[in-house]
Amino acid sequence: MNKPETKSKDVYILGIESSCDETAAAVLKNGQVVLANIISSQVPIHRKFGGVVPEIASRKHIENIMPVIDEAIKQAKITKKDLDAVAVTYGPGLVGALLVGLSAAKALAFALDKPLIGVNHLEGHVFANFLVDPTLKPPFLALVVSGGHTALLIVKDYATFELLGQTRDDAAGEAFDKIARVMGLQYPGGPEIEALAEHGNPAAMDFPRAMLSNGYDFSFSGLKSAVINYLHNEKQAGREINKADVAASFQEAAIDVLVKKSVHALVQTGLKKIVLAGGVSANLVLQKELAAAAQKVGAELVHPEPLLCTDNAVMIACRGYYQFLEQDFAKWDLNAVPNLKLG
Repeated sequence: MNKPETKSKDVYILGIESSCDETAAAVLKNGQVVLANIISSQVPIHRKFGGVVPEIASRKHIENIMPVIDEAIKQAKITKKDLDAVAVTYGPGLVGALLVGLSAAKALAFALDKPLIGVNHLEGHVFANFLVDPTLKPPFLALVVSGGHTALLIVKDYATFELLGQTRDDAAGEAFDKIARVMGLQYPGGPEIEALAEHGNPAAMDFPRAMLSNGYDFSFSGLKSAVINYLHNEKQAGREINKADVAASFQEAAIDVLVKKSVHALVQTGLKKIVLAGGVSANLVLQKELAAAAQKVGAELVHPEPLLCTDNAVMIACRGYYQFLEQDFAKWDLNAVPNLKLG
């Protein structure tokens, strides 16, 4: 399938995202021009709990959703009537959080008599790459790496995805967060581990790399347990722990698996572009090592800018734009799907 034909007039899509702890709204023009990108983050609220508390997240979304949407419309310098459609994340994510964004989107779309578009949050992360590389066209490979998901898939066209493999247990980002917590680092753990690892030796500890020869599926529970057990044993023995070395060695082990699986997929599929998607895609070491490895097999890496790596509504509006061109509209009974799958 080629890129769908665009309308002769400008297309304005409002994107709404509330799957976890970010309340976000964005306005996108013609699938490329970001007119507004508003994000209300709850990270400072959840940090003291060491992770996201679903009930608190839902209540904060209720407080923030309409002010965030109104600010996005204001920043875009358009009226709500100028919108062509309302795109909203309906999964995966926290069910209560999803329902807040979904309810607001339904109410707005119904009141304006505009199409409602349900967007898979993970597909949104993949489509963020269209905003940084206008030449990007399917087919290409995508590595989705976040706190809840780790997956390799082929984006065959603008509406078709083939899942090659995914994690069988912990997601890579989940391992980052849990190890950071054991080490006494702040939530979210990914950026904290990365910052600490800059001062450590990635070869100091030889942590396990699981399932390197077993197809495209991932497993990070063994790596997570090995690091946590190491920290526990060293503490019990009264030995001083070099946290920077632990962070660097863990990060290197996790990235090693992600890169080797991705390169294997590039070689086997013959695809020449791979995109990074999800919160962990902001990791500079992952970007650097995957770009170098892809280049060795004649492929190119595309990754979003930092603001588009973490949860945002621009990516939802972008995915929604392509669904709009296909007239892939949702019915009014669209519900939250907390375990929505890729592919």
